[in-house]
Amino acid sequence: MKSNREIAAYALDALKKSGADHAQCVVTTGKTDEINVDGGEFSLMRTLFNSAIVLKALKDGKKGIITSNRLDQESIDNAVRDCMAAAQSSVPDEAESISEKETNKDFEAGVQVFDRDRLFDRIKEYMEDVKREYPKINIAQFISTIHQSESQFMNTNGVEFSYKTGYYDFSSLFAAQEGKKVSSFMGYGAKMTSLDKKLLDIGMHRTLVSESEKQIDTKPVSGKFVGKVLITPSCLEEILGMAFSNFISDPVIIDGTSPWKNLLGSKVVSDKLSISTIPLDSRVVCGERFTGDGYESRNMEIISKGVLKSFLLTNYGSKKTGFPRALNLSGSLFVEPGESSLNDLIQGVDKGILINRFSGGQPGSNGDFSGVAKNSFFIENGKITDAISETMISGNLAKMLKQVIGVSSETVCDGNSVLPWVLCDGITISGK
Repeated sequence: MKSNREIAAYALDALKKSGADHAQCVVTTGKTDEINVDGGEFSLMRTLFNSAIVLKALKDGKKGIITSNRLDQESIDNAVRDCMAAAQSSVPDEAESISEKETNKDFEAGVQVFDRDRLFDRIKEYMEDVKREYPKINIAQFISTIHQSESQFMNTNGVEFSYKTGYYDFSSLFAAQEGKKVSSFMGYGAKMTSLDKKLLDIGMHRTLVSESEKQIDTKPVSGKFVGKVLITPSCLEEILGMAFSNFISDPVIIDGTSPWKNLLGSKVVSDKLSISTIPLDSRVVCGERFTGDGYESRNMEIISKGVLKSFLLTNYGSKKTGFPRALNLSGSLFVEPGESSLNDLIQGVDKGILINRFSGGQPGSNGDFSGVAKNSFFIENGKITDAISETMISGNLAKMLKQVIGVSSETVCDGNSVLPWVLCDGITISGK
């Protein structure tokens, strides 16, 4: 067994011989070249090889799932045995199934020939640029990698997908310091298929580094008030992720706890919001091409001008609830830009904050949330003024999304999502 396809075919055959009624298999192999910088100095260069096989078997309506990181025959035989044992001991569920036969496809995206020397030069350039242009910034850790991966999906209905990908990425963790005064840590990361652009100029990277220097001296927000919050692209993905987990994911639609469970096709948020998942978009680096449950991925509207178009349901969630399954489960978000510039949005804020990072617990089932606005700034009378010390914000996610009053015409792309700045009203801001 040499290829991922041969491994997957062997595993499926072994599952069928062991009594599986239906089965699926995903085999992934890859290589990662990693360069680390710690405390401003190159500290590590290494190559990691990875492999994984995920088996799913159905027997009499009962499911077993097993994951292994070894692809030799003995390990696969052991995984098959364990998968069938898991199925035998589980509870029957008529919603469990595997994907139906579609047109089998082989996909390829990203970079296949990498320039490691150029990546090293870009990292060195990045460290020099930060030191020269933002002398108060300390790069606590910087990690950049070259990812190469091949995945093979197969099931006993004859579905076959393969996907070969390659890309560069980086993640940077930094803070500013002046004497004994230190800002809060901030991080940023992105994916790329090209090294034509400086790493500091990708996405919001330069903005966040620059703003960290301003975070050395912070002031507390005075008192408690209900005001506006301008959510930056670096924070918006997390906010939307929390909302979608709470309102349109498998668990909350299946158990009926979502406040949106009966609102498919209805207006649920401000008509200023249109949100899609776009794994096939050229701006998304090596986006999803097939789902984990074996369907070809397609771009999908989630919300169109405030109207809920789709839940984010897996095949299982769809069969369990009767609602359509999601056309992709990629998380590659696109929020349609608005007609107002970022400056116009800021000028429209009488009293509020700009938030770059949110730190809080899981929202309640109804969407109630509270947490700390970090790496953030006060906005007053249409101007960004002081960096603020960590400030509590609270509200309700569903209500907050209904109270979106502006979306910027500018967007930021980090290789995974394409997002604007979003201005919300009615958020409780609690200072001292």
